[in-house]
Order: sequence, then C-alpha cells, then structure tokens
Amino acid sequence: MYRRSAAAAVLLTAALTLTACSSGGDKAESGASPKPPASSSAPDPADAAPQPSTDPNAKPTGPVLPDAKLTPKTGSFTAEEKKYLSGRVPDKVDPASVLQGGQDACQRVQRTAKHDKDAATGAVITGEIPGAKDAITLLCPDQKPILAAAEKGFPEGPRTSPAAGSYRALTQATNCTWEAKGKDGATLASGPETPPKAGDKITATIPAGTAEFNSSGCYAWIPA
Repeated sequence: MYRRSAAAAVLLTAALTLTACSSGGDKAESGASPKPPASSSAPDPADAAPQPSTDPNAKPTGPVLPDAKLTPKTGSFTAEEKKYLSGRVPDKVDPASVLQGGQDACQRVQRTAKHDKDAATGAVITGEIPGAKDAITLLCPDQKPILAAAEKGFPEGPRTSPAAGSYRALTQATNCTWEAKGKDGATLASGPETPPKAGDKITATIPAGTAEFNSSGCYAWIPA
C-alpha cells in the first residue's frame, strides 16, 4: 500500500512539474513570431541533379525499329515520311506517334510564319519548336526558307569566335544588350548606343577579331 501511494505521489509531482513548464513556455513565447515548420521529408537528390541536354533533332541511341517494320496500323507512309522515321522510332513504339511529333513541329512553324516570319525563324534557332530542322527538311519543305534563315543565325547568350558582320536581333524587347570582346577580354563594341524603344530594330556589328559575343534579352540573331 505504501509503495503504491509513494509511486502515485511521484507521478502526480511529475505531472504538475510538466504542466508548470508547459504553461510557462506558452507565456514566454506568446509574443514571439511563429517559426516555419521543418521539412517533413528529405529532398530527392534527383530533383537537384542537372538534366542532360538533348538535341531535339537527334535520333534515339537505343534499339530502333528497322525500316521494314515502319508501317502504320492503317494506311501507309509516304516516301518522305519513311525517310523521316528511318532510325528515329524506338523499338516497340508506334511509328505513327513519332511521325505525329514531326507533323506537329511543321504545323507550329507554319502557323507562326504565317503571322511573323522572324518569330518562326527565332523559334527554330532557339529550339523553341523541338525537332523543327528535320521536320522541315522532310515533312514540310515549303518552310525551307525559314530553316535557311535559321541556319545562318544563333541564339542569345555567349558565342565564341563569331563571324564578323552585322546582325539583327529577332526581338522587339527593349532590354536587349550586346557586347563583343577580343582575346584579351577588352570590349571591342557594345550596344545599343541608345536605349531602344518598343518596336525598334536592334542591330549589332561584330568586329573582326572578336573572341566572344555575348547578348542578353535579344532572343536570337540573324545576319542583317
């Protein structure tokens, strides 16, 4: 009996002590700013891992369907469609779905070029329309002028050993800036000389001997 009473007394004392600590803690923190909760789960390393860049015109590196098996479930492919699909269809994949991707690229180029050829050219240069190069070459040759213009241009960003000449930015943004540097890092030319206004054409002259041409906010460039 004595042991039970003593044990009960110990438990009661502990409970009162915890209650007092909790009550005091609430008062001390009542005026403090709440802290954000800690993360409940560890981040997945794959989320932070850089993704490998791929060429939208590149063909699969794994097993592909042989040309003899490039047949749709219904109908047939044209000779040009078969050329486009050759070496491009992964094993066990419906070739019609791969063809659809190329046809979609053609439709995007055609729709964009109908309203703005510069925009279509820029989209091909930057890869905004994936796989446009091969799609135009084999599936929509009527858009070859767009492809020809795109092949002479380059996207914004750093570019080493650019060809000297005059170039035009395919943008109407007013925050486009550019700079040409020599091998010693010295600035050879930069621009625009005055802040452009909306709708102004922005041009850049790359001097001979330029080691790096860098631009920002300019989207893409083609020869002026």
